[in-house]
Amino acid sequence: MRAALDPTLYLVTDTALSCPRTVPDVVRAAVTGGVTAVQVRDKDASRRELYELTLAVRAVLPPGVALFVNDAVDVALLAGADGVHVGQDDLPPAEVRALIGPDRLLGLSAGNPAELAVALALPPGTVDVVGIGPVWSTPTKPDAGAGLGPAGVAALAAGARAAGLRSVAIGGISAANAASVTGVDGVCVVSAVCAAPDPEAAARELRAAVGVLA
Repeated sequence: MRAALDPTLYLVTDTALSCPRTVPDVVRAAVTGGVTAVQVRDKDASRRELYELTLAVRAVLPPGVALFVNDAVDVALLAGADGVHVGQDDLPPAEVRALIGPDRLLGLSAGNPAELAVALALPPGTVDVVGIGPVWSTPTKPDAGAGLGPAGVAALAAGARAAGLRSVAIGGISAANAASVTGVDGVCVVSAVCAAPDPEAAARELRAAVGVLA
């Protein structure tokens, strides 16, 4: 049976932004505040470091909070993560699904209609959730392209939903603007929690803001 996923408030980790705290400490606090899914992402880490980080994050997660690993299928499998998230330039989703089997989750990034079409053309059950963005341009991922804006995100999310896929919005989302992002099943944040002085309070404020998602 495929792992359960509540994508309402999806945290993507950032090791540098979390300092001087550890990533697991930030994740633990954020989950207490209402984060429902976590993706471990550290582009500067070695595979061994990413593996150890994933294990450390997994150790602080309560049941019901899905754990993804960004890009690294091998790390996700070895660390017992619930899923993998890949971008358009990473390993092909169909091949990733074959590697991870039927029980793990698979996320795929989509920043425009053509990229969403890639996800929609895959066999049913290949992808579980589409990451749509950036909503607004963000310094945590400067290569992500121009912001789609809430209307652009809602349009792509509608296409995903019509095909039976869940979606989350990512890119520049904060408690101040999260309520303007609609049509998705959840929002992804990085700096809004990882860089916050109090990650638990930041997550709690975001959960209150995304309570109006529709």
